Amino acid sequence: MLSVHQRFAVVGAATATLTLLAAGLPTAATAGDEPGLSRFYRQKVAWSACEGDGMPKDLQCGKVTVPLDYAHPDRGSLDLALARYRATGRSRGSVLLNFGGPGGAGIPGLAAGGKDFMGLTNGYDVVTFDPRGVGRSSPVTCGDGADEIFGATATGSDVRAALKAVKKAADTCARHSGAVLPHIGTVNAARDLDVMRQALGDKKLNYLGFSYGTRLGAVYAAQFPKKTGRMVLDGVDTLTEPITEQGLTGAEGQQTALDDFVTWCAKNMACPFGQDARSAGEQVVQLVKSLDEEPVPSDYGQDFTGQDLVGVIGQALYSKAMWPVLEQALSLLVQDGDTHGLTQLYGGASLPATSTPVRGRPKHSGLVDAEDVPLDNLPAALMAVNCADDPDRPSADQVARQVAGLRAAYEEASPVFGRYRLAQVLMCYGRPKGTDYIREKVRHVPTAKMLLVGTRGDPATPYRWTEETARRLGSSAVVLDNKGEGHTGYASSKCVHRKVDDFLLYGSLPANGSSCAPENTDGF
Repeated sequence: MLSVHQRFAVVGAATATLTLLAAGLPTAATAGDEPGLSRFYRQKVAWSACEGDGMPKDLQCGKVTVPLDYAHPDRGSLDLALARYRATGRSRGSVLLNFGGPGGAGIPGLAAGGKDFMGLTNGYDVVTFDPRGVGRSSPVTCGDGADEIFGATATGSDVRAALKAVKKAADTCARHSGAVLPHIGTVNAARDLDVMRQALGDKKLNYLGFSYGTRLGAVYAAQFPKKTGRMVLDGVDTLTEPITEQGLTGAEGQQTALDDFVTWCAKNMACPFGQDARSAGEQVVQLVKSLDEEPVPSDYGQDFTGQDLVGVIGQALYSKAMWPVLEQALSLLVQDGDTHGLTQLYGGASLPATSTPVRGRPKHSGLVDAEDVPLDNLPAALMAVNCADDPDRPSADQVARQVAGLRAAYEEASPVFGRYRLAQVLMCYGRPKGTDYIREKVRHVPTAKMLLVGTRGDPATPYRWTEETARRLGSSAVVLDNKGEGHTGYASSKCVHRKVDDFLLYGSLPANGSSCAPENTDGF
């Protein structure tokens, strides 16, 4: 569950008509033998040095080709971008990484954070990928001009007018995203994982998934239980909660993380809100309100609103390591009206995309160059996948009643993030129902033991989701309780890191329910 800028959320919410076919889901033994699929299961990856600025010299890139539509594999195909660090020790195959999202591109994530995974190269090629519709793999986008369409949706109080804007934006997204959009979603992405597994030469999939990547891993385990090897799910996503409940949970978690940040900030003389934590929290609320009423200019020629600020804060709260940077950026805003630090913190991601409508449906879609990935790809893919995975499609009347009934609950959960999160209720309106496969079929998976890591202070994926998902997966699930803070545990907890590596490399599992103590952050 990746928290994104509000504009991204609604642009992504506007992704066009989705049709995810649950029919023809594979059995573990016959996936590669299904008519028309054998050619995809016979390929091998050709690796070469990754091209592009900032790419590590020892990072190799490649690709696999998958069907556009698994139900009709002769009707088109697309390439998926791969990257790997080769094993330095004796290799037992590959371990695939997914960093979350949905909509997160794997290759830039591994290029930037590869040092966190170097221990795994003692036994594996460490491989990641850009999923279908993401990054270099036929990226979806809502195109230029969508900003004007979803802006009213993000801030308007008229729900029916907002729903019309969502539908209009959906048409815009359809014109720019091409043939992949109707076939995006976790069920197809999990099938892609199995094609990758075979192309990498592995009998079973060894896998480390973070946040949304845990949903992807769980779906793979349900589809291909006999092909599931050593699997770790860190920052465990929900498999059952509707979008309305996910948004409320997210608001609660982010508010808790914000309260912790404000308490920390108030202990520092540099805190722009002073040294009283309660007063500091109230000032954050007022700052958001004032920017919504009177936005200020940003580096990118667009107004910077209160909801923009909420998106940046939410992103920075994922990791305590970002707190000093967030404090400095907020100081610039409060003292000088300067948004530069905040837009840099978010990577300038509020820039609208620039693309042209896609015409026709090519038989094969190759990789795009990294510099041609649309700026709105992450949020566009995030909402496309989430809607493809969600079977609920309330009517306009039902949505209006939902929003009216939920507004108070969301604002009570968080005076800062409540409004921001409430927009999720609108995001799938007007689209065909998503698959019910995840809610109905991903349960009691007959796989080998898998490790689920839940972090008590996670602002995005609450610990109870780890417990709930473990119960759904059944006896194969082993839970590791990380007592620390932040989103996921592998990169922030040495204890979690060690236990995960021990399991992936040596098959050594911690006892179910065992824990890792919080990291010592006294010097932070």
